[in-house]
Amino acid sequence: MRRTGSGWRVLLAGLAVLASAPAWAAIEFYQSVDRPEVGTEDAFRLTVVVVDAPPSAQVQFPAPKDIEVISSSRSSQRSIQLSGGGPAVIQDVTKHTLVMRALRPGRLIIPPAVLQTAGRTYRTEPVEITVSAGRLGPPPGQASRPSRLPDPFRNFPTAGQSPLGDDADEEDTIIPRGDSDLFLRASLDRDDVYVGEQVTLSLYIYSRVDLSSVDAVTMPKLEGFWSEEVESPTQLSGERRTVNGIPYRAYLLRRRALFPVKPGSLTITAAEADITTGFLFAGHRVHRVSNPLKVRVKPLPPGAPPGMANAHVGDWQLTMDVSPTSVELGQPITVRVTLEGSGNVKNVTPPKLTAPSALKVYDPSTSDRLSPVRNRIQGQRVQEYLVMPQRTGTFTLPPLEFPYFDPGRRAYDVARTDPVTVTVEAGSGGATSLGNTPTPVADAANAPKNVLTVGGLRPPRHQARFVAPAAPLWERAFFLPTVLAPVGLLLGVALLGQVRGKLFSQTEVGRTHQQAKAARKRLEAAEKLRGQGSASAFYAEVEKALMGFLEARLRTPVVGLTREALGEKMAQAGVAPTHRSRVLYVLEACDVGRFGGGAEPSERNRILDAAEAVMEKWEK
Repeated sequence: MRRTGSGWRVLLAGLAVLASAPAWAAIEFYQSVDRPEVGTEDAFRLTVVVVDAPPSAQVQFPAPKDIEVISSSRSSQRSIQLSGGGPAVIQDVTKHTLVMRALRPGRLIIPPAVLQTAGRTYRTEPVEITVSAGRLGPPPGQASRPSRLPDPFRNFPTAGQSPLGDDADEEDTIIPRGDSDLFLRASLDRDDVYVGEQVTLSLYIYSRVDLSSVDAVTMPKLEGFWSEEVESPTQLSGERRTVNGIPYRAYLLRRRALFPVKPGSLTITAAEADITTGFLFAGHRVHRVSNPLKVRVKPLPPGAPPGMANAHVGDWQLTMDVSPTSVELGQPITVRVTLEGSGNVKNVTPPKLTAPSALKVYDPSTSDRLSPVRNRIQGQRVQEYLVMPQRTGTFTLPPLEFPYFDPGRRAYDVARTDPVTVTVEAGSGGATSLGNTPTPVADAANAPKNVLTVGGLRPPRHQARFVAPAAPLWERAFFLPTVLAPVGLLLGVALLGQVRGKLFSQTEVGRTHQQAKAARKRLEAAEKLRGQGSASAFYAEVEKALMGFLEARLRTPVVGLTREALGEKMAQAGVAPTHRSRVLYVLEACDVGRFGGGAEPSERNRILDAAEAVMEKWEK
């Protein structure tokens, strides 16, 4: 009886232990969609929920042929419920969220999901949805804020930032089991774009421990993208975020703007970072790897205007600024072509400036200015042209056109400028093109003739006066000197002309030498500016020296003449063609150096040597 009583005590104790143990609920398995009606351009969510499944259970998701799966995520949660004095009820809930898009309109069926355990197979009910062509908008519960794909970061102002600020709850984020206290996460503000449309990539650290520093960050490989830096903080600044009910501090590491350059499904590989936690000597260094991402890139729609490139995507304005519009011959004109807007600023190509043949257009200099606004790349690309008039007249710069694709309106557009009229007047030398304009001569045929005086005609009057007859003229004393005076005057004039000619020739030679000497002094002054002066002053001094030398050798003013007129003058003076080309080459290089660059010392030495060679070979 003692042994029997002891057995009953053991049995009762075991039943008490079982009664006090936590109770496990039965397996639940079901699926649902966030809305029954969608459009072919809308993304919807299919949620598959598994409750209290064993660890070895496997879930097979439905794979309908007319619906594509864009992304998937998984989250787990355990809850413990205590009621009265009964046992605790433990429940494990695993939620799988699939973001999907329908490929055609109609009534589509999502097949059941399958759960396989060690001894049984569970199936959900199929789900039916109605698909319409186009876009229907967000589901009814999300009408107050923009719809978005699963994104662990809601800090993008353009992607529907939560009005709750730092305490916003982030759902459907997969937290790594081994790295739940500290993990790295990458996200995109959108994953379905056109070629050339911006995608913003953000890389965050989510942490529940103290961070000391981030030692190294390796960004993903961005094959198929043009990348521009948007934000790269130098100090860690955390924001409070709640992920699946768990509070975290989120630290932004990098934010970049990506512009896909080709269509298709592009993959963004995982980023990596070395992070030190703790403080001072208690720090611990860990290595974390983020999640990879995919972007679906659509080609630009058909119907693109001529000259359209894949990089010309965004919202653009085109302007052309000409200053001045009225110049003298030989003075430059500056033309600024500005392309401003939102998009891939550094990869767009403004239209090329064209001009009449009378206006010579030099290659432009390009400058960019980026000013990101709300994580979107904006700015302007400026091309500045130097235009040199070749003759006088009125000329028109034709309008420019820049075709582009606006992804917001999903339509092509063309930015245009207005034509600009430029007036070129004769310079100080009076040159218009190849020669000088002749001075107009007064028309003597139109001058008044036979015009009477104010008093009119007067009657003739004659008064006779009688004198004694005088000696003949040839017998008078003044007759011979008067006859010989013109002959002597003529000889004196001839002699004076010879003497003056000799003196004048000597004076011209002296003046020529003086002008040539002054030109060499200017060249010496330019040599002093070669290494320390500005490029504009150096090339201006070389040009003045060479123009003074040409004026001395050609013995005619050359300032204000065009290059063609100067070449004509040298040809008339008998200058060899090779020497003429060298002179024009140095003058052309001076124009480019003054207005288009040429600040390198090697370029200045080359132009100075060329000018000296022109002067020396001319004298030989």
